[in-house]
Amino acid sequence: MSTEEELKAQVAALLAENESLKARTSKGISLKVSEKGGVSVYGMGRFPVTLYKEQWLKLLDMADDLRRFIADNDSKLKAKE
Repeated sequence: MSTEEELKAQVAALLAENESLKARTSKGISLKVSEKGGVSVYGMGRFPVTLYKEQWLKLLDMADDLRRFIADNDSKLKAKE
């Protein structure tokens, strides 16, 4: 049988692990390789966003342009609340 101190240590370890897991998934976004070899992003909406690696790389190369476009069109764009 475990002693009270061992049980307290186990509880502390489990609480720490729980907080670590919560922090890791706080964004709620995850990546997976699709059946056809694409990169799927889950957690952005109802369905995953899936593109092939070349498409993701093109999009990532456009990150500054995309941010600028969003800033320039902010008044026209809706935000999910």
